[in-house]
Amino acid sequence: MPGRIVSFIMSGGVGSRLWPLSREDNPKQFHDLSGDGSMLAKTVRRLKARPYAETPIYLIAAERHADRVISDIGPLGLQGGKPIFEPVARNTAAAVAIATLQTICEHGDDALVLMVPSDHQISTEAQFWETVEAGTPAAESGSIVVFGIKPTHPETGYGYIEVSVNRGGVAAVSRFVEKPDAETAGQYVSSGRFYWNAGIFLFQANTMRQAFLDLRPDILESVERAYKTARTDVSGIYLPQGFYSAVPSTSIDYAIMERARGIAMVTASFRWNDLGSWQSLLEASPTDRDGNVVMGDVVAMDCGSSYLRSLGRLLTVIGMKDVAVVATPDAVFVAPVSHSQNVKKVVEQLEKSGRLETKFTASEDQVIVSGSWRKRVEHWLFEETLPLWSTAGVDDVHGGFHEALGFDARPLGKPKRMRTMARQIYAFAVAKERGWDGPADKLIDHGIDFIAKYGRTDRGGWVRTLNADGSVADRVEDVYDHSCVLLALAHAHRCGHQEALRLAQETFQFIDAHLEDDSLNGFFETPGWKGVRFSNPHMHMLESFLAWHDVTGDRAYLRRAARVIDLFRCHFFDQESWTLGEHFDVDWLPLPGDKGQWTEPGHHFEWASLLVDFARASGQKDLAAYARKLYSSAVASGLNRATGLAYAAVSRQGLPLDRLSRSWPQCEAIKAAVALDGIGGPDLKPEIEARVARLFRWHIDPAPLGLWVDRIDERGRSLATEVPASIFYHLVTALMQYLDKTGGQVKPFPLPALDRGETVPKQIYG
Repeated sequence: MPGRIVSFIMSGGVGSRLWPLSREDNPKQFHDLSGDGSMLAKTVRRLKARPYAETPIYLIAAERHADRVISDIGPLGLQGGKPIFEPVARNTAAAVAIATLQTICEHGDDALVLMVPSDHQISTEAQFWETVEAGTPAAESGSIVVFGIKPTHPETGYGYIEVSVNRGGVAAVSRFVEKPDAETAGQYVSSGRFYWNAGIFLFQANTMRQAFLDLRPDILESVERAYKTARTDVSGIYLPQGFYSAVPSTSIDYAIMERARGIAMVTASFRWNDLGSWQSLLEASPTDRDGNVVMGDVVAMDCGSSYLRSLGRLLTVIGMKDVAVVATPDAVFVAPVSHSQNVKKVVEQLEKSGRLETKFTASEDQVIVSGSWRKRVEHWLFEETLPLWSTAGVDDVHGGFHEALGFDARPLGKPKRMRTMARQIYAFAVAKERGWDGPADKLIDHGIDFIAKYGRTDRGGWVRTLNADGSVADRVEDVYDHSCVLLALAHAHRCGHQEALRLAQETFQFIDAHLEDDSLNGFFETPGWKGVRFSNPHMHMLESFLAWHDVTGDRAYLRRAARVIDLFRCHFFDQESWTLGEHFDVDWLPLPGDKGQWTEPGHHFEWASLLVDFARASGQKDLAAYARKLYSSAVASGLNRATGLAYAAVSRQGLPLDRLSRSWPQCEAIKAAVALDGIGGPDLKPEIEARVARLFRWHIDPAPLGLWVDRIDERGRSLATEVPASIFYHLVTALMQYLDKTGGQVKPFPLPALDRGETVPKQIYG
């Protein structure tokens, strides 16, 4: 009878060699490439087909793909196994170490472990298990067994195994060789001693544990720390991010196989293809009489030996031989099949420029009219929201604006934050600039009079919070609040407010004297601040500097903005993960632990639109690539797939850290898509419409007229108990920009000729 074998499926790859079909959010293993289920599902079915004895099946997969894994394998069953989810990718050595520890813990140290990739095509289940069983005696005797495929042609896309002695189908391995060039591959095939490496391993759990102890104890120890603190529930085992991030990232080949002794190879009797290129798919798929693989809505005339696939739109191909043509809703790939391995170079080039098409999968083609939400947006802004907040949102008794309203539109009497007061001034000024015929001037005057009377400090700064009656509740001078005040004053100045320029001058002087960090660039959170540093206030300072440059045309404000951009380039942005750090130490280094992993999709969107604005004003065109990278990482990793809304926070690896969806990130997603559309890259007009639709579907339509639901849980249920006024600024800005983009009836406010080119006294710039 067959002995105990515990099977593990490695499902962590992204499959970039099958771009544009395979993307980071939808890797190769989740695709149905031959019409009989996903590669992952077929792998599970193959493992379940073991004759005479069941094998518990475990999956090692990325946690960000957990929902997809569970949906794919849920109906199949794992015969006592379960998924094991990695919070970050740590390559195959870590996966093998996890499999080893799980087997020892659950099945004993003498159990055999079978490691298989999730995305290979194997001809028959019976031949697969015949080959595996042929390797069990060697594995039980202490060898690590690999499986070799007898090569049919010189292949440069596979690794090779060289064997010395082959007795009874089991050979001693001399060495492993990485992917060779064409000439070397030809020599390997003609020698008869080389086999393609199938990437499948069979070993006794205690054998592999000892190999790690001998060769890479650091990997085993760090994996063991993570394994011991893993969280288990009905859906699987979840490895902790803190410990697992410390695991060295390397392949099992480099860590163990190329250094271990006594490796044995079994020659596979099954047909095998790793489906790692469009050429391999052509070779492995059924063809028509002309040797073509044709999938989707394709019309092919006078074509031969070609792979032709379309997802969505009609694809017509005439007179093509030996080519791969793959069309998705947002990309088309064309190449000779012999060159299809080079698609990885295309992906690398796209990633350098921050193209969205490598990160996430576009929905199938839909006919969406640009501006289809315009009438609804105009009505909501001008007939519902601005009238409500220009009346119910104004405190006519004590001055200023109410911090929050209830869902009955009554004020809640909460303390008034300076940033909220400033944002209300800004929102009414923007409304005037875009043609609102309401009492904008009166509201701007009302807000500025209130903060100037009650909110100033003795040093010329602004307090953080006022009580509802205007008395000071918190007189701390916070840089975030000062950025909001500057933004409001810029637009008030554009609208003709007489005191806005003077107040801005004094605010700049205060910032230069008390909040500017001359040693490391940037700004202190408060005067003399020595604690944790934050990137977000700097983003809002950038926003205010760009506003003052736009209003006055004075490039001194652009120079101020450039210093924030330098911080973004050098410290805030992570080139590897395309994410934006939030928390830093006093030297602008990311904080250790969870705080250093914390990123907010909403801030990615905000930065993206501001970077585009700065690039246009300064001519630094390379910033467009940064903007695209921020947007694409937020869309690929920061969205709740159930609602399409941005999470409050995710890790740098895309794991949800705060599953709440607030209304302001959805507004910033609209602004970012509007900014990025038309600067090169994909057509984002359908994306813009979809984002506006989601904002109304989840946050606006469920609320009473002129209000919004600010907080929504991961299942789409409202958690809101009030309507915060601070969101008004986000909504007005995003929806006004949407109307501008789609050619709405809103007319830009004419800029007074006096303002353009007006300068501020030199001493303000420092």
